[in-house]
Amino acid sequence: MSELDEGMRAPDFDLPRDGGGNVSMKDLSGKKVVLYFYPKDDTSGCTIQAVDFTALAAEFDDAGAIVVGMSPDPVKAHDKFIAKHDLGIILASDTDKSVLQAYGVWKEKSMYGRTYMGVERSTFLIDSDGTIARIWRRVKPKGHAQTVLEAVRSL
Repeated sequence: MSELDEGMRAPDFDLPRDGGGNVSMKDLSGKKVVLYFYPKDDTSGCTIQAVDFTALAAEFDDAGAIVVGMSPDPVKAHDKFIAKHDLGIILASDTDKSVLQAYGVWKEKSMYGRTYMGVERSTFLIDSDGTIARIWRRVKPKGHAQTVLEAVRSL
């Protein structure tokens, strides 16, 4: 699949989420969606990002947006992550990486000369009609949630 761009329709998904049940684009239709992809539960950057989105959750709600974090971690890991850090956002589990691939965030990465496949930290702001309004790639966690909130408010 070619890389997604702003103005394109957001790929659909229906995935297991924290606490049981599923979350899907169909369930979220009519709302602005902040869909952020992160590598791994309970790692330093991912924790900063999840805690920051949680701290601003009420403001996202006031702006008519719902925040969904997604990683390849299983639901059980999401539940532990949420409990440990008292998170207040939805975490979706894409263990087969099909949605990560559909959004183009499952990429070859390298560290210390070793290459491997992993999640490129990215955020997609999806408008209430299901189109991608903004994309942030190779996100730095600190301060990112506030940047996204400002973009949500401008929609």
